[in-house]
Amino acid sequence: MTGQGLSAIKRRNSMQAIEAFLTGRIWIKQFIPFPQELIQQAIDQGNAIVVNGISADGECTRCHETSTEYVIPFPCATCGKVCSYCRRCIKMGRISSCTELVLWQTPAAANAGPRAFGWAGNLTPLQENASKAISKSIRKREDHLLYAVCGAGKTEILFSPIHEALQKGLRICVAAPRTDVILELSPRFKQAFPDATIHTLYGESPEQSGYAEIILATTHQLYRFHEAFDLLFVDEADAFPYSLDPSLERAVKKAGKPSAPVIYISATPSKTLQNRISAQSTIFKRYHGAPLPVPAYRALWNYERQIRKEKVPAALKYWIEDKLQKQQPFLLFFPSVQLIEQASPLLQKIDPTIAAVHSKDPQRKEKVMQLREGALSGLATSTILERGITIPHLQVAVIGADHRVFDRAALIQIAGRVGRSTKDPGGEVIFFHNGITRQMDAARHEILFYNKEGRA
Repeated sequence: MTGQGLSAIKRRNSMQAIEAFLTGRIWIKQFIPFPQELIQQAIDQGNAIVVNGISADGECTRCHETSTEYVIPFPCATCGKVCSYCRRCIKMGRISSCTELVLWQTPAAANAGPRAFGWAGNLTPLQENASKAISKSIRKREDHLLYAVCGAGKTEILFSPIHEALQKGLRICVAAPRTDVILELSPRFKQAFPDATIHTLYGESPEQSGYAEIILATTHQLYRFHEAFDLLFVDEADAFPYSLDPSLERAVKKAGKPSAPVIYISATPSKTLQNRISAQSTIFKRYHGAPLPVPAYRALWNYERQIRKEKVPAALKYWIEDKLQKQQPFLLFFPSVQLIEQASPLLQKIDPTIAAVHSKDPQRKEKVMQLREGALSGLATSTILERGITIPHLQVAVIGADHRVFDRAALIQIAGRVGRSTKDPGGEVIFFHNGITRQMDAARHEILFYNKEGRA
């Protein structure tokens, strides 16, 4: 073959790689990891288009923000004019009026056909009914809410509908607000769908090339997609920041194709979400049949003052020492990072295998794994670990459960970390407090309601 023929093949392969990378994505032109001349060739051929980062009427192309609180004019050094930039999605890289964004236009070919299924477990009758109802909603292209308690086996319920969708050639996204949830899901999905290309996207995730049939992503990552998916699942739909940031809900809708159904999954859905979605499945029983652990209250008067004076409150110290003696792993939820940092050296004096973790900790993933493997006895943590964490034999204490950061939903989720294993479905949840609040009572009453409904 001539050198010219080899060059043509290389160029064609490069163009296929560009298509795989860009399909369904919105990307800043200058940062696309391919030669700019090939990107321009794709644009000239009509396979891709270029759009401005901020439209003429002041809308951010990436996150659809229009508020003047977030879309702000500034003297632009790049073009020498007054541009606007978007503060809402700036963590994904700043875009402004003169930023060139590239969108791939050519539809991707559907890869329909038989697919491997690597999950060999069995669903309970309640799980089976919910799984079939979700599949039915997907076929009807209607949104669906899976309202299921912590430990109901929500991920396993999704496997059959996702396998069915894969065989139809659909592109699927599973999104969740927290990185920890996505990291927990990734190995399970790769085992369940061994022949599917799966990308796991979160802040500072490693670069992954090619076209992914399944994308597991934090909801912020969906700013980068446009009409990319035939089907979306939003896990933990009630969690911060998704629940308080309307731009993230817009990002989900924007990432899906116009007819794409969205399956919402939550143990504590808002009334708004429940009222908005007509197709719903409810499961108020854990997959192993044991009841949810009911939180116990224990007074911990002036706990913040004691910790500031470099003293672990006696009741908390006794609880920790009891778990250490029984060799039970535990999580200690604190209301603030500052309190975690003050308490951490005191906890390590009790036992050096108690570590601390919060959202800014670069070793967060490693510490959770060390707790799971037994290298650590316990973790002092913020609400960052209230979801997506499954560790056998885990015990939980909330220090300052009366603090405003611990609302009803957060406390239910925290309690839901305990008793998730079939081999050990029990466990202890303690709400240490400086006075019982309505949110604490609401969480406890709702858990009791779930247990009552689960027995029915």
